[in-house]
Amino acid sequence: MKGRAAIVLALACAAGAHAQDAAAGKARAAACAMCHGPAGIAAAPDTPNLAGQPASYIEEQLKAYRGGSRKHEVMSLMARPLSDADIANLAAWFSSIKVEATAPK
Repeated sequence: MKGRAAIVLALACAAGAHAQDAAAGKARAAACAMCHGPAGIAAAPDTPNLAGQPASYIEEQLKAYRGGSRKHEVMSLMARPLSDADIANLAAWFSSIKVEATAPK
């Protein structure tokens, strides 16, 4: 039982070390607004909406662009200078935006 408690405590501490800051992400997202919109809803049909996406998905995609395993001329350049904290903060911001959908009647 002690071993499990230590593992849980270690995981909790590790998670806290990478705390996401949505306010910092919102400030950093100003550079994203041109394509993805100021509230994460893109105007162009070929640009994805980021509002309401799961933080883990946004983080994974930005890291893939940054690392080169996912390629896009603009996104690869935009993601390259982002730190892990920047990515976590951007993900926190975009995932915190609430999106409502209504089915047509």
